[in-house]
Amino acid sequence: MKKFLASVLFIFTAVSLAIAQENKAEITFEKLIHDFGTIKEADGPVSCTFKFKNTGTGMLVIYQAIASCGCTSPTYPKEPIKPGTEGEIKVTYNGTGKAPGKFDKVITLRTNTKDEIIRLKVKGTMIGK
Repeated sequence: MKKFLASVLFIFTAVSLAIAQENKAEITFEKLIHDFGTIKEADGPVSCTFKFKNTGTGMLVIYQAIASCGCTSPTYPKEPIKPGTEGEIKVTYNGTGKAPGKFDKVITLRTNTKDEIIRLKVKGTMIGK
C-alpha cells in the first residue's frame, strides 16, 4: 500500500510540475528605457509609461516595483494579468531639490516570469532653477 501511495504521489507531483511549466507568464515591454531628454527643475515632476503585454500562457504577477532612489516612484498593477492582456507601469521622476545634471534611475520589478527580475530605466538631464 505504501508503494502504491508513493507512486501516486510521485505521478501527481510530476504532472503538477509539467502543468506549472506549461502555464508560465512572460512579460514583453515595448521599451525598457525612457529618455526624458532635457527637463527643467522648475517644471516639476515628469512621468512616463512603460507598456507591456503578458505574452506567456499563465497569469502574470508583478510582486514589487522598487526605484533606485526616493526621487523616482513607480506605479504598477497589483492584480494578476491574464495571458494576452496588456498593462502599464507609470514612473514619475521628481528632481526638485536635487543637483542639476544627468540622472539615470533604475526601477527593479520582481515578477513570476522565468527571469523573475526585470529592470526599467529612466534617464535625462535636469536644468536647475
